[in-house]
Amino acid sequence: MKKTIITALLLAFGIISFAQTKQIKFGVKAGVTLPTMSSTSEAQAYDGPSDYDFKTNTSFYVGGIIDIPVSRTFSIQPGITLLGKGGKAQVYFSNFEPGPGLYIYEGSYKLSTMYLEVPVNAVFNFNVGRGNVFFGGGPSYGFAISGKINTDGTVTNGSGKSNQSIERDAEFGTNKDFKRGDFGVGFLAGYQLNSGLNLHAGYSLGLSNIDSDAFQDTKLTNRVLSLGIGFSF
Repeated sequence: MKKTIITALLLAFGIISFAQTKQIKFGVKAGVTLPTMSSTSEAQAYDGPSDYDFKTNTSFYVGGIIDIPVSRTFSIQPGITLLGKGGKAQVYFSNFEPGPGLYIYEGSYKLSTMYLEVPVNAVFNFNVGRGNVFFGGGPSYGFAISGKINTDGTVTNGSGKSNQSIERDAEFGTNKDFKRGDFGVGFLAGYQLNSGLNLHAGYSLGLSNIDSDAFQDTKLTNRVLSLGIGFSF
């Protein structure tokens, strides 16, 4: 980890030194996210579908970037973003031990998480009309800072069947609900006016398995579509 951090810092200093004769710009951005999750599982037949069908769970993002020009049409854009992720699905959990150990849950599950994410994008710009078309992508690392889990369904156990609705904080870490770190790669595109105002869209593809314990034998990865506006100065 220390070697990775040192390498990243040296690379950043090198880029800044190379581009110090250029005009470095700063920007802010905000918008809506349409996050979901991809699921692959080794669940048995009685545990429901092998892959949970997660739907989008609308959230938001807000952040800032530094645009470091390398050439007239190419720049490096590190940034930091507060980003909403998560998803919702119909789920089925079961434990068929006889007696009081019997437990079956069937109903809805919604996860709402908030990440502090640091992307580093390579961006290409081309002059079109009264502004620039831009597109690019690059790696990102997210750190979960909060989360909520909502469940609403029926529970069957040794005492019978009952309705259950629960809202609780998601726990992050080893042997908790989810892992805290989330490494991925993102893509972006948009149009920026000469005034600095821009409209943009992005897609983040999570590469890390964030599941720790909440979905046993299941791999969960984040997927986030975002739409927003920004301003560079």
